[in-house]
Amino acid sequence: MKFTRWLLALTSASLIATSAITAQAQPVKQYPLRDFFKKPEQTSFRISPDGKALGFMQPYETRMNIFVQPIDKVGTKAGIKRVTSETARDISGYFFKTATQVLYVKDFGGDENFHVVAVDVTTGAIKDLTPHDGVRANILDALEDDEDHILVTHNKRDKKIFDVYRINIKTGEEKLAAQNPGNFTEWVTDHAGKLRAAISTDGVNTSLFYRDTEADAFKPLLTTNFREGVTPVGWSADNALMYVSSNRGRDKSALFEFDPKTAKEGKLIYEHPEVDVSSLAWSRARKVYTYTTVDVDKEVPVFFDKESERIYKSLQAKLGGYDISSVGATKDEQQMIVATYNDRTPGARYLYDVKADKLTKLADINTAIAETDMAEMKPVKYTARDGLVIRGYLTLPKGVAAKNLPVIINPHGGPWARDQWGYNREIQFLANRGYAVLQMNFRGSTGFGRKFLEASFKQWGLSMQDDITDGVEWLVKEGIADPKRVAIYGGSYGGYATLMGITKTPDLYAAAVDYVGVSNMFSFMNTIPPYWKPMLEMFTEMVGDPEKDKAQLTATSPALNAEKIKTPLFVAQGAKDPRVNKAESDQMVEALKKRGTDVDYMVKDNEGHGFRNQENQFDFYEAMEKFLAKHLKKV
Repeated sequence: MKFTRWLLALTSASLIATSAITAQAQPVKQYPLRDFFKKPEQTSFRISPDGKALGFMQPYETRMNIFVQPIDKVGTKAGIKRVTSETARDISGYFFKTATQVLYVKDFGGDENFHVVAVDVTTGAIKDLTPHDGVRANILDALEDDEDHILVTHNKRDKKIFDVYRINIKTGEEKLAAQNPGNFTEWVTDHAGKLRAAISTDGVNTSLFYRDTEADAFKPLLTTNFREGVTPVGWSADNALMYVSSNRGRDKSALFEFDPKTAKEGKLIYEHPEVDVSSLAWSRARKVYTYTTVDVDKEVPVFFDKESERIYKSLQAKLGGYDISSVGATKDEQQMIVATYNDRTPGARYLYDVKADKLTKLADINTAIAETDMAEMKPVKYTARDGLVIRGYLTLPKGVAAKNLPVIINPHGGPWARDQWGYNREIQFLANRGYAVLQMNFRGSTGFGRKFLEASFKQWGLSMQDDITDGVEWLVKEGIADPKRVAIYGGSYGGYATLMGITKTPDLYAAAVDYVGVSNMFSFMNTIPPYWKPMLEMFTEMVGDPEKDKAQLTATSPALNAEKIKTPLFVAQGAKDPRVNKAESDQMVEALKKRGTDVDYMVKDNEGHGFRNQENQFDFYEAMEKFLAKHLKKV
């Protein structure tokens, strides 16, 4: 789906010197846990293509549902109409397809087999556009210039691969638009919604395919090892040239023009010496590229278009002190939904009239918590034992000196993802309870170049884990962390890093919380979703081969080394998790209980890879709060 995200960060955060880390010594209010994790009264504002209706989500029967209101009634309670009635799970996301049709996606119990659903905001009629059991559907292109159709990919024909279908949103009629030959992992449309490119993999090598028209057959343009990438990010206005993010022959990905006839990168559009550049925003109304974003310590815009920069500066003047993101616009781009936020608040949402240069406030996302009571997320960096520089974020609790603090180490999931600066309700909750929180972009975190990524290959539980350990030792050396009161908490890969941390360095942590984390490298790789199978060989190159690397994977599987664990552990798992199977947590808990090790286990039968339902989130965080308080009490 071509959702263009316009992130306008106001200022670049500079790295802080460790000697300057301080906390203001003043009383801070402790907020109720549920104030951090409850559903917003209103959120996810969208505007219809014609600018006549406003959409938003708010709770109905404790689940987030879609509501609409005439734009001329904004600011009042008049004309608000609920158009969905989902009661099992929150709606994951939605958008206006037309002035009267809203599309959204939903799964069942967290299995990630998403369905695409259409609802008529006038009649309330709802139609499941992909009513296939056990099938995962994704919107490929919303086809903004075709009011009747969308392009969807799903894996009904073969669970391992995704074909493309053109679906009529009114009748539900589904027609095959392109059949996957068996190895395509991505499909790419041009500005007109035509299928023009695709990316394939044989498990190690990646190929870019292209065709001039949909009547032509796809032909390979180039093939690279998976360590290199030439990824389409846009097209010229006439759809003749591609724009790509490429790291071919270089360490950092940069933006280039790309001519399909020569299969070579052409004019360099933009590069950055420290980080990858991989996005390119497009104005459909004016048919120009507008900006990219760069994220070293926090995301900042780089403009290519004077009009976009003018709008940004106008908003900056009105909303100074906050970062800004455009999260929706009318078809003519003359009305926008603008989001504001920073590291201490999820902020507010506004309706912006571009021509009149007028802002109308729609809502504050969380009115229960005062921004001034929240803690700053400060960019930091430290040096790992082999000399590699690790960037991250340190959040210190307000009202206490930054000395000898209880600390939560919070490695991110992925692992091929990264932490970013901004509001994080988990981090703020923990800081509000008096904990310092360190997030680190250990080797393998994305966005820092090819060498940094490759430094993580076959290093799960090894140097990747050492980067986390070195972050703890840095905090202790600086006098910030009380070495007897350090806990580790993470989800997914972060959950694996949690388990590996208490396996590899059993004396380092006083407590650990594993949230849907991997425990056994062998069983994990045997239970991955079928649609990951085409990338399995690449995965074994990056993680390890169960046969060739058996000794290493055995040594780095916490469940197979449970005898080394003595740290109190809390495990949380969704029963329908398709990525990290419940068996990962089951075997970890069973192995520890056999040894008499203290372990708490929470399973939610109606959840998948992370808890989405509010009552389950409340249960999890309330249990985690008690667990951490018990084991990190002052000693």
